[in-house]
Amino acid sequence: MPFIPHTEEEVQEMLSAIGVTSIDELFDEIPDELRAAPLEGIGPGLSEMEIGRLMQEKARQDGQPICFIGAGAYDHHVPAAVWQIATRGEFYTAYTPYQAEASQGTLQLLYEYQTMMAELMAMEVSNASLYDGAS
Repeated sequence: MPFIPHTEEEVQEMLSAIGVTSIDELFDEIPDELRAAPLEGIGPGLSEMEIGRLMQEKARQDGQPICFIGAGAYDHHVPAAVWQIATRGEFYTAYTPYQAEASQGTLQLLYEYQTMMAELMAMEVSNASLYDGAS
């Protein structure tokens, strides 16, 4: 589940709904000696790619292992959105749903994919799915 932060206007609306003016007022009942000190030296927020680069720089200080995998496998950035898309059932299962109205988009996608693969491979046919009418 992605993290989508509240806007400043939404935060102020929620605070006014419970009768306080700031988030700090929510913690007034906690004695000062029990409160955590503010974090010093924390910079502004970074994007996913910037965090990845920063962590790679930190990891390089530990040394870079030699990679012998080959065959085009190498370290590269893969955005988090790729995992979200790749884990959708439409992409990782071979089964096509039976209901026509539910499967129209899937069937169209499979047709386009099969057509493209057949053209790319210079073949007459290509298979991309298992249509299981019994399920």
